[in-house]
Amino acid sequence: MGEGEELDRFRRGRLGRPRANGSQRKKRWRSLRVKRQTETTRSDSCRLKTVTRIFVFEDPDGSVAERLQRGASTELFTDKLREVRAAEGNVFLNEGVEFIWKAVTGAPGLTYFDSANAHVGVGDGTAPESPDQTGLQGANKCYKQVDSGYPVVSGNTVRFRATFGPNEANFDWREWTVANGDSDAAVNLNRKVQDMGRKVPGTTWAMEVQLKIT
Repeated sequence: MGEGEELDRFRRGRLGRPRANGSQRKKRWRSLRVKRQTETTRSDSCRLKTVTRIFVFEDPDGSVAERLQRGASTELFTDKLREVRAAEGNVFLNEGVEFIWKAVTGAPGLTYFDSANAHVGVGDGTAPESPDQTGLQGANKCYKQVDSGYPVVSGNTVRFRATFGPNEANFDWREWTVANGDSDAAVNLNRKVQDMGRKVPGTTWAMEVQLKIT
């Protein structure tokens, strides 16, 4: 018997068993309502999970950066890898969410977050994330086109990776975003604030941003 039919029969007092007293009927009614509300909440729930990793390489001549930008795996350079830094969470920006719905509904004239246009932006801003922001907030910032072969979509996950060479973005990395262009004027999908350290000349940092919907 479906839940709706059970509720209807309950309301009419035709559950096929002796009629309960008033207290029992109210208790069962509340139980059925809670059950229905719980099922509705489960069907509407959605989780956005973001994991960001930064691969820090010793790379004074830029050879690692060059190969990573061509799509090489970070696993090929373990001898020059100094550390991997990780962070979780971010805020999806209103302009990024609006872009998603426009893409879903086939709006014309969009610049997609594809291999030709997607960029990872980093900056030194510390202002807390807010959905109404439209880009990075710091004085120093750098947007870098994603490496060859990115973004990568797998099921409910998309990964963006951009590599910043030894002479690029040498400042404190405290915020980052994924955008469909090389400046704050582009559509920014998200923004995260966390101190990831200071990049110095002679090092290459590859940032990978993984966005997942469950």
